[in-house]
Amino acid sequence: MCAVSLPPWPWNVVRQVAAERGVQVWPVGGCVRDLLLGRPRHDWDFAVDRDALGLARAVADALGGAFYPLDEERDTGRVVARHEGRQVDLDFARLRGPDLESDLRNRDFTINALAVGPDGELIDPTGGLTDLEARRVRAVGPQAFDHDPLRMLRAIRIVAELGLRLEVRTAQWIIERAGQLPRVSPERIRDEFVRLLNARSVAYHLQMLDELGLMRPILPDVEALREQRQTPPHRHNVWWHTLMTVDAAENILRLTGVVGGERETLYADAPDPAWDEVRETLSSFASALVRHLRRPMTAPRYRRTLFLLAALLHDIGKPLTVTEEMKPGQAHPVLHFYGHEAVGARRAADWMRQFRFSRAETESVAAMVRAHLRPAHLAETPGGVTGRAAYRFFRATGEAGVEVVLLALADHLAIWGPNLEPQRWARRRAAARALLEYFFTRTQGAVAPPPLVNGQDLMRELNLLEGPEVGRLLEAIREAQAAGEVTTREEALALARRLKSDD
Repeated sequence: MCAVSLPPWPWNVVRQVAAERGVQVWPVGGCVRDLLLGRPRHDWDFAVDRDALGLARAVADALGGAFYPLDEERDTGRVVARHEGRQVDLDFARLRGPDLESDLRNRDFTINALAVGPDGELIDPTGGLTDLEARRVRAVGPQAFDHDPLRMLRAIRIVAELGLRLEVRTAQWIIERAGQLPRVSPERIRDEFVRLLNARSVAYHLQMLDELGLMRPILPDVEALREQRQTPPHRHNVWWHTLMTVDAAENILRLTGVVGGERETLYADAPDPAWDEVRETLSSFASALVRHLRRPMTAPRYRRTLFLLAALLHDIGKPLTVTEEMKPGQAHPVLHFYGHEAVGARRAADWMRQFRFSRAETESVAAMVRAHLRPAHLAETPGGVTGRAAYRFFRATGEAGVEVVLLALADHLAIWGPNLEPQRWARRRAAARALLEYFFTRTQGAVAPPPLVNGQDLMRELNLLEGPEVGRLLEAIREAQAAGEVTTREEALALARRLKSDD
């Protein structure tokens, strides 16, 4: 019989309090699975034969933590405590069935249907240990998905987080029931989907969702993206291009150290030297990018997650804007997607609101989608990225402009792949470097210059009445500051007088 070594904290306290109260308690589920895998645990689940809420309250007192009832009807509560400087959640739930084995057999996957007995023995009625050793995720039975369709999405998330594979029969059960996912609340779907985006090999697991039929309930646009063909320099339909862009975006996060791991390109097929050039282009901003992209927008969702969401949604407007143009001498029409970035931004915002993302998150992703072509336009502008251009770019995008710069690089790599044109690619990298330089190195002066004058100054010095003319002149001064043309109050007023006289 397999024995599980439980850490003294919190198990010794939980066991002692349970004995004092005359109740039975077992560590169960994911915490047991992770102990067997040797993964660090910061959250614990306990099954209790009765009075789980009472046990949770008593454990909270013993640990000096806080108690929260999660579901009083189902006798489920949480203890939030701190250990070695970290927050730890301990969930206590009454058995779902007459005994522990019934409870375990009603769980989602065999690798989660595990418990530890009083002497450290592993309790494994569904063969979870065998599946864990075989590195596979197997549902306890089809009823697991009937009871809670979110478990279908959770299966892929566990595969992604733990590097496992999905058992064939479990995959078939998901395919048969994928249409039931909309029964689940948008918030629960959002939270599982975000965890999937935070795992490794995001594009691969998005394709897995698609093949199992789960992508359509999450993002109905996937059918139109798959059917929408593109013309050169694009090489694939919009959905496949999207997967390549997500893959490239994830690898940019790796190259800058925002997420761990070495470069792993499963879809993005740019040549190896191109990735070395990405690393070189971004190297001087790596620490700043780590700080920026690891910041939470709405805890526990981070900017890096929203960046990958924007990569997923960046071309969502293409099927809605496609037009055809037949040029002389060509056998097939050229496809255009004029305005797809603006249309896509509106659709992305609708999708974000549907899944109850915060307003700040929604506006950030919409800004990324709306502006994802702007760095390419700046790269092809004679003179490159000027201070004035950088100011206008970040005025339009705000802090999301950093992600837009990275998204434009990922998009370019996905479009051209092995056909990268050296000069065009060099201009893209130069534009990215210039924009990030303005943002991270000269933020106050170039992106958000401190005011040299205010509206009252202009009205007094130029004898103006309050109105739009004052705002126009203030904006012109800020642009000139960003370009380094104006540095003092006197120069600002002189510029305003010239502009006023020109009118």
